[in-house]
Amino acid sequence: MRILVTNDDGVHAPGLAALVRSLARAAKRLNAEIVVAAPLVNHSGASAAVGTVYERDSISYRRFQIAGANEVAVYGLDASPALSVLVAALGGFGPKPDIVASGINLGVNVGRSVLHSGTVGAVLTGAQLGVSGLAVSMRSGVDPECWETAAEIAVEIVAELATAPPRTVLNLNVPSLPIGELRGVRRGRISTAGIVKAASMRATIVGAPALGGDDDGGEIRLRLGAAVPSLGDVSDEEPEDDGALVASGFASLTPLTGVGEDFEESSGELVAGILERTNSTIANR
Repeated sequence: MRILVTNDDGVHAPGLAALVRSLARAAKRLNAEIVVAAPLVNHSGASAAVGTVYERDSISYRRFQIAGANEVAVYGLDASPALSVLVAALGGFGPKPDIVASGINLGVNVGRSVLHSGTVGAVLTGAQLGVSGLAVSMRSGVDPECWETAAEIAVEIVAELATAPPRTVLNLNVPSLPIGELRGVRRGRISTAGIVKAASMRATIVGAPALGGDDDGGEIRLRLGAAVPSLGDVSDEEPEDDGALVASGFASLTPLTGVGEDFEESSGELVAGILERTNSTIANR
């Protein structure tokens, strides 16, 4: 089994190092070869973006070593997480991987953040190429940061992914707790929570031209919050939402699907009606 490790925090991130070390320790048990291809710089919030890849015909990289896993080949790429996965899956660093392990991200990817996460975007990109994947994130703002807890759980899930159907994608979010204090791992439902809570226009800034026009510009103020409620906000003794599970001391595991055609009957009827009206309009011109 060949495991590709990537992330969106960058090749120097401590979460990546913790995940690689744990996988390296388990490599013999997993019968696995591990390779790392991660961005040189932080790409948080990049989702599955690859940038203006059509404007370049090469991607630069640098070789690194991770302490405690010196035998693992580590490449830092001038690329987003998704593009790093594409490069690796298409032969950039040897044979195609069987599994993509993305993380460990500092900060959970729950609720609306699942869509925007570069950590998640990397494994969804792998799935488009038939590769299963695990995105791993850990709650931030907690001291000390218990990377090993998330890494230990991730290794066990990767072992299970080895026998899962191709394109299986899982999203794991872990509280920053010692493994002995973790309440367990449960299936989490993607909540409606998001980091951006509100947006409002601020007074015009005189002399700042707006893009594409001559009007004075301004700014949109954002009110930010957290996707994970505080412990005092969790009233349900058996929460199902991913963020609430993490706040309650559980790790949350959620199966995901990526972009695909919508085969719902109602969607087909909608498209058929649009096509009929649009083609009729074109024919009568």
